[in-house]
Amino acid sequence: MSKNATEAIKEKSMVIQKDMLANLFHELSKTKETGKKVVYTFVPGNLTELILSFDMLPVYPEINALQSGMRKKSGAYIRDAEKLGFSEDVCTYVKCDIGMMLNGNIGPTGEKLPAPDLLLLSYTGCFTFMKWFENLERLYPGVPVAMLHTPYQEDGNITPEQVEYMVKQLKEEVIPKMEKVSGKKFDMERLSKMMTNSAKAEDLLVKILETAKNKPSPIDAYFAGVYYIGPIFTAFRGTDEAVEYYKELYAEVTERLRLGLGPVTPEGELKEEKFRLVVEYPPNWTNFREFWKIFYDAGAVIVASSYTKVGGVYDLGFRHNPDEPLESLSKYCMGCYTNMNLPQRVNLLADYVKEYKADGFLINSIKSCNSFSAGQLMIMREIEQRMEVPVGFIESDLVDPRYFSYANIKNRLESYFQMLEQRKIIMAQDAEKV
Repeated sequence: MSKNATEAIKEKSMVIQKDMLANLFHELSKTKETGKKVVYTFVPGNLTELILSFDMLPVYPEINALQSGMRKKSGAYIRDAEKLGFSEDVCTYVKCDIGMMLNGNIGPTGEKLPAPDLLLLSYTGCFTFMKWFENLERLYPGVPVAMLHTPYQEDGNITPEQVEYMVKQLKEEVIPKMEKVSGKKFDMERLSKMMTNSAKAEDLLVKILETAKNKPSPIDAYFAGVYYIGPIFTAFRGTDEAVEYYKELYAEVTERLRLGLGPVTPEGELKEEKFRLVVEYPPNWTNFREFWKIFYDAGAVIVASSYTKVGGVYDLGFRHNPDEPLESLSKYCMGCYTNMNLPQRVNLLADYVKEYKADGFLINSIKSCNSFSAGQLMIMREIEQRMEVPVGFIESDLVDPRYFSYANIKNRLESYFQMLEQRKIIMAQDAEKV
């Protein structure tokens, strides 16, 4: 593969996905002409298949925010929101989204995003989502709101009573409002057929992510993983298009695995895998490529991450079930990583360290995400004690460039990589003695 100093390397699947998203945003920009209705909703616990079954189009405010961060626009949007009175401590996704709307609501393709016809709040583990939608309701007065409350997995189990509670909400709160907004009757058969596609895509995604159990890993399950999860966690789950994308991606990854190749990165192919890591929480979006390059330069590959599970922990076995569409949607919402309790998260991350033969565990703590940062030091201590691997901790933010200090993060990571290297030397010496 060839590249120049400024152009990032892109695999074929990334180009396909880029076209998928571009087509979606173009379709969104034409809703006044086409008459299609628009639903604003969130990624964790999303009801994509249900939305699409009514021929409506979904918009994800947190996706808009991260894309604004990658396009270097989020800083100005956040400052505009703060001028309105939003505190510095408020989630920067929220402030970026509000600022984007105040500045014309222009999407990543340069086309204007339409106002919502329905605000669908499928609350899944993050209290901020509810406050976020209160603000959206004020920005779009008169737009109906459908609330789907997801019970928290307090004891780590999804009970029949919880599923029944969710299904009741879908039947009595969500679906009637979708029927009214779309002008169409709910079609259970159509929803069921879409879930067949969902399960196919979910199977393929799990196979793709699990190729990282090999040495060397043919993928990076964090930085590249955020691209891999894009279609299935957003507007395409349940579609033929998503299945075809994941078939292409799987073929691409298995070929790299067959050839014994490492991940493709924006800087080129990683030639030598020195360290294998499990990472908790999202990457920084405003300096995404610079952040990734620090790992690339060190030969560090992230073989598993919690962030690629925020829209579904499919490797634990869940699949959308066409035989029980509404029950399936309910179980999906309750099973997202954001709705798991802390012991469940520790167990999941510990399993990743073991199954993916990781050399270390790293947390990228997000300054403005209070709901998740609260438990991360405990998670770090538990993983260190249980798995006996070196742990690391860095702090940045989602889309606020003021909280990404390249020099500080680079120094911390280089120190951490040195610790991993020293540990490998000691372990090799101990093995020789035996």
